[in-house]
Amino acid sequence: MLTNQTILVTGGTGSFGHTFVPMTLARYNPKKIIIFSRDEMKQWEMAKQFRGDPRVRFFIGDVRDKDRLYRALDGVDHVIHAAATKIVPTAEYNPFECVKTNINGAMNLIDACIDKGVKRVVALSTDKASSPVNLYGATKLASDKLFVAGNSYSGAHDTRFAVVRYGNVMGSRGSVIPFFLSIKDKGVLPITDPRMTRFMISLEQGVELVWHAFHDMEGGEIYVKKIPSMNITDLAAAVAPEAQQEIVGIRPGEKLHEEMISAEDSLYTYEYEEHFKILPAINDWHRCEKRIKNGQRVTEGFSYTSDNNPDWMSREALQAWVAANQEKIGKI
Repeated sequence: MLTNQTILVTGGTGSFGHTFVPMTLARYNPKKIIIFSRDEMKQWEMAKQFRGDPRVRFFIGDVRDKDRLYRALDGVDHVIHAAATKIVPTAEYNPFECVKTNINGAMNLIDACIDKGVKRVVALSTDKASSPVNLYGATKLASDKLFVAGNSYSGAHDTRFAVVRYGNVMGSRGSVIPFFLSIKDKGVLPITDPRMTRFMISLEQGVELVWHAFHDMEGGEIYVKKIPSMNITDLAAAVAPEAQQEIVGIRPGEKLHEEMISAEDSLYTYEYEEHFKILPAINDWHRCEKRIKNGQRVTEGFSYTSDNNPDWMSREALQAWVAANQEKIGKI
């Protein structure tokens, strides 16, 4: 699917891009991977890692700028949409800017991909798009809906769009694991609520889910990987077993438990060995055998949340992961 193809990654200097690029170069040997983003310094730093590899290119641009997207998409076969304003408090205090990137940017990309004849597009989503309680989640829900509907919008152009959804990525910059590691020597870790649970996924698993979406998609699917959960107090104890835990209270816009599939989605959700797939409610696409393939419909009222998950990560498993990934935690 991706071998000898030209791939563009919006927001490609972020955590996902730093993992996607080397993994995809090694696995598929694409013709070209284009990193499209607006921060020239991040591009400058990332380019050093791929110096001498003609398959990796860099393109300054913003998904808010449709004309720039049209130029960047010349000759592109596949797109991964990772660009987003995603820090919850930032979105709450700068709502217009969040909408411009997460919603208007999605619309620009959909139009440009259709007009430029891109074959397949996979957009990265978040657990916060399921039953959203903050602006970031609401904009990502709108974005998901836009990409799903883009499949009927593309008409005879045959551009296909799908979405992958996962929770917080272990060890990514700004996430809880590097934060706890950075302050563990102080002897006290702040815990928002001892009941809080979170899904645990690695960047490598996120990349593999995107690969699967490219291979499997007919258009309009939302892919949700099966991953383990962990209680926040166990996570803190695994990262800093000697530190005390201080309860500081839940923050505005924060959920007690992550949700990736809501009960309302259960009518259109199918289960597979390693993932779930939410099919589109529109156009009766949830009845399409090409989209269902070998999936089994979940029971009505089913939900997939970090507290009702049958799979849990142990403290020992997280400690082993931290030890194996010490050098890159919090770096990307």
